Amino acid sequence: MIGCEELTAAADDSMELEAFRQRRQMELQQQLEQQAKQQAAAEAESHVQAQEQQALDQAMKSILTSEARSRLTNISLVDANKADLMKRQLVSLHEQQKITIPVNDEQLKRILASLSKSRRDASIRRM
Repeated sequence: MIGCEELTAAADDSMELEAFRQRRQMELQQQLEQQAKQQAAAEAESHVQAQEQQALDQAMKSILTSEARSRLTNISLVDANKADLMKRQLVSLHEQQKITIPVNDEQLKRILASLSKSRRDASIRRM
């Protein structure tokens, strides 16, 4: 009798262990699938951003003179966000037909100054 009970207990343990392994394998599979989805989404987002950046760069070739593009490149080396904002502003101004094409270096300096001035005016002051 004792031998039979031990076999039953061992079989129950074996079944429990197998069920645990299957659950763990399912969990790992779900984690892998989730990571793959996140990676695919990140790659798609990166691809979209690269296309947008390429479109902006192409627009700058038609909107700016070579000197102005050089200045904008220098700005992007110092502050990439400011350069990106400037590019978007230039495209917007071009679409609204508020600037003449091509924009030279002096015009770009004035646009930069107005952009910087408007940001300074929007500062929050304590009372």
